[in-house]
Amino acid sequence: MSTKHPVIAVTGSSGAGTTTVKNAFEHIFWREKIKPVVVEGDSFHRFDRVQMKEEIKKAQSEGRILSHFGPEGNHFEKLEELFKQYGTNGAGKRRYYLHSLEEAKPYNQEPGTFTPWEDLPKDSDLLFYEGLHGGAVDGAVNCAQFVDLLVGVVPIVNLEWIQKIHRDTAQRGYSAEAVTDTILRRMHDYVHYIAPQFSRTHVNFQRVPTVDTSNPFIARDIPTPDESYVVIRFRDPQKQDFPYLMSMIKDSFMSRRNTIVVPGGKMGFAMEIILTPMIHELIEQSRKSRK
Repeated sequence: MSTKHPVIAVTGSSGAGTTTVKNAFEHIFWREKIKPVVVEGDSFHRFDRVQMKEEIKKAQSEGRILSHFGPEGNHFEKLEELFKQYGTNGAGKRRYYLHSLEEAKPYNQEPGTFTPWEDLPKDSDLLFYEGLHGGAVDGAVNCAQFVDLLVGVVPIVNLEWIQKIHRDTAQRGYSAEAVTDTILRRMHDYVHYIAPQFSRTHVNFQRVPTVDTSNPFIARDIPTPDESYVVIRFRDPQKQDFPYLMSMIKDSFMSRRNTIVVPGGKMGFAMEIILTPMIHELIEQSRKSRK
């Protein structure tokens, strides 16, 4: 944990609402006049796209588990070192994973590859990580211990599977059977490395549909935000003004002493209302300590 150089990590699996999360944080950073350095979780994968396909085949032939969810497919140790170093002196290294032709073209590289490691920009106010493993722990490696604000954003697992199947079949050309095989292959790592992170977070935003998703493998469409609620759980509920939150977010209610439920369409607004004072406090402490 750092006072001078805060680290904020948003951790969540596929279909968590990436656009909503990014927009909410961009609004907060703009209003609070914060200069973040952004780090993407995909850049800490161990293998590029071609290598990963080869390594998966090799692992399967040897009876091993390999996925982008677990330590065999990622550099957890490098992510931990980045969080630790940034918190100490505001420095560190990052790279980019180039997902598409559009992203790869400026670097004259193929999509599915990494850019070289480079030093972080100087004079940033905080480090902002978004990816799968902001709160990852594996043996002696503990990324979560160096994060000042850990935010979980995750759909319930059936909704996550529905969104993955629809995305990978419609946008990436995979068959439904191939996507299902991937879900099954990643299950061990999901249980051991993804799900436990949400017990380490300061606040969780979990999207829950109000339509039948009992069989995600035959669902014809993805539930919309208006067909969902967002369950928001706080680690330290005594620090929250729940009457204020419910007065600000229409149709919200408390389901437990540490949990508030809001309409799905209000997720971005709820994130801004809840996270702004948390981030403001981190930045104020940082600026005072630097002086």
